[in-house]
Amino acid sequence: MRKQLFSFLAGIALILPLPALAAEKKDGQALDQAANDPTASLMSIQIQNIYSGEYHKLSDESVNTILLRSAIPFQTGNLKHIARATLPIVTDNPSGESGLGDLTIFDLLAFDKPWGRWGAGLVGMLPTAADEKLGSEKWAVGPALGFVARNQKLMWGLFNQNLFSFAGDDDRDDVNVSTLQPIINYSLPDKWSIGVSEMTVTYDWEKSTWTNLPLGLKVSKLVKISSLPVMFSGSYEYNFQDDYVSPEWTVNFTLKFLFPI
Repeated sequence: MRKQLFSFLAGIALILPLPALAAEKKDGQALDQAANDPTASLMSIQIQNIYSGEYHKLSDESVNTILLRSAIPFQTGNLKHIARATLPIVTDNPSGESGLGDLTIFDLLAFDKPWGRWGAGLVGMLPTAADEKLGSEKWAVGPALGFVARNQKLMWGLFNQNLFSFAGDDDRDDVNVSTLQPIINYSLPDKWSIGVSEMTVTYDWEKSTWTNLPLGLKVSKLVKISSLPVMFSGSYEYNFQDDYVSPEWTVNFTLKFLFPI
């Protein structure tokens, strides 16, 4: 199934119109920086493999998920939007089930500033999971807010998303969570970059505590394949919150096709 996914998405990338793929910058921002910036008006298709080999509170368990993500910038009048959809495909987890997880979408309004960019919008979660053990069976929505400041080499910022359930299976726990994603990325020579991983610090309002406290490092490399910019990255993170059943450590490998048009 993985080979089919890679072939399908790579085929899409190669047939899309690419009139500006030779550009090294997007809206005045270096392309390798923009690829790591969740507020950048940059069209992309991303495939990420997430593997966790150990769990807190469980023994001899692992999980593997393929994360599919697309980002599409668009405008309404003078307002810049970034629409993003994220769909997990669980291939292995402690429940023994596999298949689609819950779909997450957001629409972010982005505002360019001399120091960088900030954005605000809405994020929503749809109960698309193939099995009740793979999703929340809840509909949820909430605000998203973030900023990214940058100079020639360094980019830093913070991105916040909030999901509060309003419908779904009454027998399932409500989803009321807030996540914080710190952003630190430093550009290196030859289109390499290093920074923190795409870690999400999570606060669960139902439990009144932080349920995910990861710390991680990511290394990325921007290359061109047949004139198409492609970002390869790998990361490792460790979750310091061990009071709940959750992955202890995680390794991510990401392939991101960029369309700076």
